[in-house]
Amino acid sequence: MNSIYADIAVAAPKILLPKQGTDLSKWAVIACDQFTSEPKYWEDVENTVGEAPSTLRMFLPEVYLEKESAAQIDARLSSISSSITRYIDEGILTELDPGFILLDRKTKINDSRKGLMLALDLEQYDFTPGNKSRIRATEGTVLSRIPPRVRIRERAPIEMPHIMVLIDDPKRTVIEPAFAALSEDKANLVYDTALMMEGGHIKGYYTPATSSVASSIIDALRNILAVSEDGFLFAVGDGNHSLATAKKHWENIREKLSDEEKESHPARYCLVEIVNIHDEGLQFEPIHRVTFGLTKETLLAKASAYFADCDLKTAEAGAFAKEGKQDGSQTILVTDGKEDFTLVIGRPSHTLAVGSLQGFLDSIESESIHTDYIHGEDSVRSLAATDKLGFLLPDVSKNSFFETISKEGVFPRKTFSMGEAVEKRYYLEAKKI
Repeated sequence: MNSIYADIAVAAPKILLPKQGTDLSKWAVIACDQFTSEPKYWEDVENTVGEAPSTLRMFLPEVYLEKESAAQIDARLSSISSSITRYIDEGILTELDPGFILLDRKTKINDSRKGLMLALDLEQYDFTPGNKSRIRATEGTVLSRIPPRVRIRERAPIEMPHIMVLIDDPKRTVIEPAFAALSEDKANLVYDTALMMEGGHIKGYYTPATSSVASSIIDALRNILAVSEDGFLFAVGDGNHSLATAKKHWENIREKLSDEEKESHPARYCLVEIVNIHDEGLQFEPIHRVTFGLTKETLLAKASAYFADCDLKTAEAGAFAKEGKQDGSQTILVTDGKEDFTLVIGRPSHTLAVGSLQGFLDSIESESIHTDYIHGEDSVRSLAATDKLGFLLPDVSKNSFFETISKEGVFPRKTFSMGEAVEKRYYLEAKKI
């Protein structure tokens, strides 16, 4: 791995891209952890790709993990390894010199979302809540989800990222000016393609690590770090378990390496897309809750026993969830599908309403009471009924996002979603590991 900037946990990777002439509309496929309950989606992807070179042959869609036998999964993994080897041997995948790619993604929902492809140092990533590393998780990591993913990763000679990592850059000093500089010259364009299955369109511009644009990126990241109170620079937005898997895989490899090899081994550096949290094309949406087996009477009784100070009352017209008032209280909107109520928590147990609510819901979980996590207010209202209450949560503030992680360690699980499913990363770039 060349061009390592250890102080900011960044490296300029040798990015792999398909050779010129490859049909990129068939090459690029959405991340493996999307549409996991929709096998029809993946059947349509298979039909779209056909026999063309595609990242579909280089990863395992998670829709198959619980539906196929261990033998079938093993056969898929063997086929994936063979495809990767063949793509490299036949020159379908070609390696750029160390550098960065600046990209712009357009979807049916947002006209533009800009990103920066680089590699992060896994030695400076920690998903333990409350850690002070450069790179931190934004939600709790489920350790049981890591070993199966490690088994897939350790058989692959390359990685393809669906990890999106956030930076807090309100003045837009890192990505936006670099993209503007590169996009002035079409000679920098390395891909420009429509994305299948309503994924929109994407353009990518490459700059080598030796360029003035690359230097400006590194300098701008250093400036952001300089004003960080506790050394926090990167927050994992999407793909936290993938990054945790890469970390564990690297730790397994690291034990067998010399000190010199440890410094530059490609598995130590994970390819990710960096996105400015203040990019207008990055939509943060709260993930709401629907709790089954719960009536408003039971809710009030159990909430009164759990919280030191709370009240449930009929909501006024136009009421909405509020993160916090001057008196420190939090307001969560509750619905039974016919009528809305406000659950006012006077002395919250967490700085965020979602944290206070989640702690309470966890405490009442039983055989007769369980919670599901729902995207979209309309879906919550359609599911809510007399024995199913919907909880509508406040929006997640971009301005206090990094501050909250610094203070709380991680967000409660299922706090937010970054965009719709079709806006998630598509596999296009790769890197040897």
